[in-house]
Amino acid sequence: MSFDRQPRPRRILVTGVGASPGFALARRLQGLGHRIICTDAEPLAPGLLLPDTVARVTPRADHPAYGAAVIRLCRDTRADAIMMGIENDLLPLLRAQRALAGMGVRLWLPDITSVETCLDKAVFHDVLTDHGIPTPRTLLPHQLHELPAEGEFVVKPRRGHGAQDVFFCTTREQARVLCELVPQPLIQQRVRGMEFTADCLVDRAGRVSAVLRHRNLVKGGLAVVATTFYDERVEQRVKETLAAVGAAGLCCVQGFVTDTGTEPVLITELNVRVAGGFVLAEAAGADLIAQTVNGLFHLPVDHDRLAYRCGIFLTQYTETLATGDRTSLPTAQETP
Repeated sequence: MSFDRQPRPRRILVTGVGASPGFALARRLQGLGHRIICTDAEPLAPGLLLPDTVARVTPRADHPAYGAAVIRLCRDTRADAIMMGIENDLLPLLRAQRALAGMGVRLWLPDITSVETCLDKAVFHDVLTDHGIPTPRTLLPHQLHELPAEGEFVVKPRRGHGAQDVFFCTTREQARVLCELVPQPLIQQRVRGMEFTADCLVDRAGRVSAVLRHRNLVKGGLAVVATTFYDERVEQRVKETLAAVGAAGLCCVQGFVTDTGTEPVLITELNVRVAGGFVLAEAAGADLIAQTVNGLFHLPVDHDRLAYRCGIFLTQYTETLATGDRTSLPTAQETP
């Protein structure tokens, strides 16, 4: 099979450009020569300020008008495809998928059962447990009595993202109070060890390439210092996880390598989107986004070009992108 075909420049709509994954994805796609339509619900989202892009403000993904707004935007901009930068957009875009396909707009996502599994951490835990994949013990509030009186626990939303509303505690009673404060909470065993992310591409035949990186320093859910590595045990667990949930296309798996307990590798979550630190995978040699675009447009994914080097590092920080009068931003137009 030949892998020398490359897709022509496309018009790709990227959602969630206010957060690191969507912002970096839009920039990378632009660097590959594609025309980018940047969208976000926040009018001052940084990705809406990227030069030489079409910037549009959409309703929030949980607004009833979101799907219709994206459909109109794709029609008006003649978009060829949509790529997600944030989890919130997954379900409404899946529901709009038939209408979008009728317009020739491509999405590359797993089925709705797989998406729901990944969005709901309690369901994700149950699926992994059913497949014998090690994952932190997870309980819902009505199961608090099963917790020991003391220990290390994490209370978080079962449908949260970006480390929002995540709290650590050391007693059952603290966990009980936090469950009153956190929306749709669950309680997990806290894991100590080296946290990792695997940047993954699952092609249409189910073949997987994964780039492993240590999350050496994490702030607000984003790895601000990371280093690529290889561990056969981690790669195997990642592939088992992808198979268990029926993953497809571009996604990322997170977990821990630990020397405590009986299992050295535990999986904590799978995000059906690009990871915020995917630029490290590319710096290490993996042609991640270009190969994803190939698969998106039904061209072959060249897994040889997804090989990577170990020991490559990333360090990033938050900078001020722009200041000024918001009336001077004519490109960020509301999508009705």
